[in-house]
Amino acid sequence: MEQKEMRRYLIRELLKENTRYREVEIPQNETEQRKLLRSLFNIRMAAPITEEFQKVQDTYLQEVNAERGIISVSELEKKGNGMYLWQGDITKLQVDAIVNAANSGMTGCYQPCHNCIDNCIHTYAGIQLRNYCQNLMDEQGYEEPTGQAKITPAYNLPCKYVIHTVGPIVQGPLTEECEDLLTSCYRSCLNIAEENGVKSIAFCCISTGVFMFPNQRAAEIAVATVKNWMDETGSDMKIIFNVYKDIDLDIYEKLLQ
Repeated sequence: MEQKEMRRYLIRELLKENTRYREVEIPQNETEQRKLLRSLFNIRMAAPITEEFQKVQDTYLQEVNAERGIISVSELEKKGNGMYLWQGDITKLQVDAIVNAANSGMTGCYQPCHNCIDNCIHTYAGIQLRNYCQNLMDEQGYEEPTGQAKITPAYNLPCKYVIHTVGPIVQGPLTEECEDLLTSCYRSCLNIAEENGVKSIAFCCISTGVFMFPNQRAAEIAVATVKNWMDETGSDMKIIFNVYKDIDLDIYEKLLQ
């Protein structure tokens, strides 16, 4: 099955799941088809999928991810302190683990085609990731506390694992409690990574953006926490700070000199 046929198959199957969408026509334009498929992935609640659907979805996403480009650690520039800095889409990194800035529900972003990291990770990993996360939350029985971390398979992403952490939301002036919680996010991610034999991990800018943690202070906490943890544990884990915005790139460039 060619990629366009797989895409149309996936759209048809997802539309059939919900009576509200069964009359929706599949666009002829490829860009619009991709947008519709991503939207359907995003709004779908956790639920089982058929073996056939999973097979087609996995083949399709792996082809799409390859086309989008895959970046390995060996292609990254090591900074003066032995850590790495890379600007781009974290879902393209072929590392052992990438960190997802999750919300307390832990099952991803449900807003169609939203450009947040949570949406991108769940989109390109595939439906299995939301199902896995939902099972974790059902077993836990309560929302994920801020500052902790959970590890899941990455499914169709080029990395092996996704480590999900809920960062603090800053409302008003930055508090010591928010700083401590952000520190806990980084330490929790590193600890669970070490427990699972992770040799390379890519951190996003946790809690910046819509969670409103000041970029400069967030980066300072991130770098200091990672350095302290590395010194304490003697770990040789490769650390990649992944940034998306130019402002974060400038900040980390200075901190990692």
